[in-house]
Amino acid sequence: MNVRNGTDRDAGELYKCFKSLGFDVFIYNDQTCEKMEHLLREASEEDHSDSSCFACILLSHGEEGMIYGTDGAMPIKTMTSMFRGDMCKSLVGKPKLFFIQFSAETATQDHNEMSSHLLHQACRGSEFDDGIQTDSGPPNDTMETDANPRHKIPVEADFLFAYSTVPGYYSWRNPGRGSWFVQALCNVLNEFGKQLEIMQILTRVNYMVATSFESWSEDPRFSEKKQIPCVVSMLTKELYFN
Repeated sequence: MNVRNGTDRDAGELYKCFKSLGFDVFIYNDQTCEKMEHLLREASEEDHSDSSCFACILLSHGEEGMIYGTDGAMPIKTMTSMFRGDMCKSLVGKPKLFFIQFSAETATQDHNEMSSHLLHQACRGSEFDDGIQTDSGPPNDTMETDANPRHKIPVEADFLFAYSTVPGYYSWRNPGRGSWFVQALCNVLNEFGKQLEIMQILTRVNYMVATSFESWSEDPRFSEKKQIPCVVSMLTKELYFN
């Protein structure tokens, strides 16, 4: 696979950010598919009884439903299914967070609030988002549910997936600053990570990516494009990092 310029910046910022939130952070670079599966299987088989949350961040080339190692692609579902309630008992009823930033090469540029640099597209699809003039508002309150160990819960419960873009669309990355999604995620977590609930945090991330960034290129096909992250939540309780 091609070098993902800017990914080291993303990884470094994410390390500092999640470390400050109380996570034990481990970084693994340039892994084969077999090695990625092995590392996640090891993590799923650990005893997480003393942990309150698990987070996995994937920074790689990819496409819808698939992620690339150094030697090919594998289904994201293969990686996440190891943490299902019937596979990872010590994380039952606990939040399992997956943040997924895909990247691929293209010769386009970034035009955000202060910079214009070479950018790279992401591969979750082939469509571009041209943007539209509109207003947006804050999210409504979320519902909190109590876990009862005597009740069954779905094996897919308590997962959250935060994708850098919606299915079918490109996302963007600045080789000097990192990806738009990770920049926004770290900015919001650094400022509000110990104050706001996770869905409030990710709503602010969505807003920042949607309003603070726009692509620029001499090729009009790649210019003035927008991006919106995508959050899929199966959480059953509110989550605060404090």
